Amino acid sequence: MVVLGRLGGPFGIKGWIKVESYTDPPATLLNYPVWQLATRDGGWESVTVVAGRPHGGAKGLVVELRGLTNPEDARQFGARDVALPRSAMPEPAPGEFYWEDLVDCEVVTLEGVRLGVVSHFHDFPANPVMAVRADGKEHWVPLVPRHLAKVDLARRHITVDWVAEF
Repeated sequence: MVVLGRLGGPFGIKGWIKVESYTDPPATLLNYPVWQLATRDGGWESVTVVAGRPHGGAKGLVVELRGLTNPEDARQFGARDVALPRSAMPEPAPGEFYWEDLVDCEVVTLEGVRLGVVSHFHDFPANPVMAVRADGKEHWVPLVPRHLAKVDLARRHITVDWVAEF
């Protein structure tokens, strides 16, 4: 599964729910009529998107999911990841990557200094950031082209233009 967003709180009185989309552009998430929602026990369950639209900021959406008819129903679905099977997603364009593909890749600087492996990402307003962990330390490397010197998914290796001490 590739996580593409996160459900938030209820929206309105008819069971709609807020969504933070991780796609670019954010409304792309609405192109998929069936989503997988993370369950509390670590599994996934399918939900059908009846309607949706951008709302409340750059990454915000509101959606109507089949079976949710009031705010109480929607509240039970809050704070859950929204995902799709990788097979349902298009291949990324050259030079683009799904964040999920970068997790567990080894990261080294242009000078060959090992920073660690990608553990997760933070999506900040200015740009996303890779969290790279090793030996109890965590480096935050901006996920922007000028810092990504080379990404070799076959070797699970990323070279970054970044200062190891930062």
